[in-house]
Amino acid sequence: MFVTPAFAQAAGGGGAGGAFATFLPLILIFLIMYFLLIRPQQKKMKQHKQMVEALRRGDQIVTQGGLIGKISKVKDDEEVEVEIAENVRVRVVRHTIVQVLNKTEPAEKA
Repeated sequence: MFVTPAFAQAAGGGGAGGAFATFLPLILIFLIMYFLLIRPQQKKMKQHKQMVEALRRGDQIVTQGGLIGKISKVKDDEEVEVEIAENVRVRVVRHTIVQVLNKTEPAEKA
């Protein structure tokens, strides 16, 4: 009925190994979230940033709103002028451009 002193001392000695074991599932969940969600999102944002920086006159683009047009003028770092119909031009914020349909080649330097 009584617990011997040697058995009682051995039962409570978890120490640092026990603390690591309790945090191991949390660490694993964070690693899985990083590789399945965070890292691909960062990669996608980097590709979008490169695409937006590479825009130039003559590229045919699609905006987030679904408008398809051709870039007629690159105004500055934040906006471009897009021709959506003949003689119809609108200013579009660069970061709302989702896709480049037709990319124009840079002019040859002589």
